[in-house]
Amino acid sequence: MEIIIGKERLSLQDLINVTRKNYVVKIDDSAMEKVKIARKLVEDYVDEGRISYGITTGFGKFSDQVISKEQTGTLQKNLIMSHACGVGDPLPLDVVRGIMLLRINNLSKGHSGVRPLIINTLIDMLNKNVTPYIPEKGSLGASGDLAPLSHMVLVMLGMGKAYYNGELLPGAEAMKKAGVEILEELSSKEGLALINGTQVMTSVGAHVTYDGINLLKHLDLAVALSMEALNGIICAFDPRIQELRGHEGQIKTAENVRRILNGSSSITKQGELRTQDAYVLRCSPQIHGASKDALDFIRKKVEIEMDAVTDNPIIFPDTDDVLSGGNFHGQPMALPFDFLGIALSEVADVSERRIERLVNPSLNCGLPAFLIENGGLNSGFMIVQYSAASLVSENKVLAHPASVDSIPSSANQEDHVSMGTIAARKAGEILKNSRKVVAMELLSACQGIDLRRVEKLGAGTSKAYDLIREVVTYLDTDRVMYLDIDAVENLIMGNSIVENVENAIGELNI
Repeated sequence: MEIIIGKERLSLQDLINVTRKNYVVKIDDSAMEKVKIARKLVEDYVDEGRISYGITTGFGKFSDQVISKEQTGTLQKNLIMSHACGVGDPLPLDVVRGIMLLRINNLSKGHSGVRPLIINTLIDMLNKNVTPYIPEKGSLGASGDLAPLSHMVLVMLGMGKAYYNGELLPGAEAMKKAGVEILEELSSKEGLALINGTQVMTSVGAHVTYDGINLLKHLDLAVALSMEALNGIICAFDPRIQELRGHEGQIKTAENVRRILNGSSSITKQGELRTQDAYVLRCSPQIHGASKDALDFIRKKVEIEMDAVTDNPIIFPDTDDVLSGGNFHGQPMALPFDFLGIALSEVADVSERRIERLVNPSLNCGLPAFLIENGGLNSGFMIVQYSAASLVSENKVLAHPASVDSIPSSANQEDHVSMGTIAARKAGEILKNSRKVVAMELLSACQGIDLRRVEKLGAGTSKAYDLIREVVTYLDTDRVMYLDIDAVENLIMGNSIVENVENAIGELNI
């Protein structure tokens, strides 16, 4: 399978197909023609000695320093080496592959002024599994993701470090083993064009968004299983209630839960056992739906940014203009990625409260305390809830927005920065925590179902329950619990639970 750059707009699914499914990347001939035309204009500027930021001048505060034609290549290489100041753990391989894909897409628009050689080198690296080692920290989210993107370019020049087929090697060795030609030099504008952009924050945030959308399907399955364990009241999911409010995510959540629970013998109606359920059951369409609507908004913003030209200066061959602007500024993505963290934090928040309801004998409608039959000698799911509560509390700290902060840089030339890359990375940490909490709820709900001795599960809950019970058995006496939690989390990450359910009842709505 392949993705053609320059033919159609990239979608979030296109990104995932390249980064995780190894689709081959090619560039459309018409796009490459645009690249050549823009490159000619850059060369004209250099030959004629015209003053233009980043082509014949220095960078940032040095933008008033004119660079001679003979020094423009050195200028670009120095830019990369000096800006490669990333620190911390490496970004995941799929995220780095996403960075490369988005950079290729940005450059292919014909507004960056690089040689075709630059784009072809990145495409070769991507297709031949040369993945630069990029530290996760060091970007301010404005002037582009300068520090991390510079680590990508180091490998193109035979420096830095890179993974080749999963093995970490010196950059030059990785390129040689893969049969990718190292660039002998960068020409005018090229170093700046490669690092002036938002591709790091966008790739990080895009992967979190994709996985967050998937996690919300599991959240609907989790509440349905908890409803089975707690004899939940289905009346609150009546479509007439949802339609009166009108929010799409709410309507979709209620529909999902109705379909998942269809045919269950455990679900009740109002007045049969009690008049109404607590909010985390009764209001789950509203709670889950709000996060779904947030992620739908964020996905749209991500897909706009994936297809955007975000470097500086921008080349306009039709009018013979090279204009310095601010498309590299991450604010349009920093705010959505902060919102992403908040929306995913609420996933864990509601899920943990249902775990508490399942384990608490004052709230769980007659189930044994902490979901264990011989309590006292056994602690059962007591500390599962502790761990979930810890993760929820951590998420509250991580959900503090990064975008409200700004520290001026480059001698106050760059006096407002977005911190958008930090926002995206924080959302990723929140996603990991929330996924573990949802795994804990799925595990706890299945234990409650066994203790309740439910005769017939719903059309969807039965499929989810069966798959979970294939990897984690009923807890009759205490055992090491983290292994069970990890096993269910692995099911979530592999998406097998959702696939099992969707094969039975059709696609879940998000």
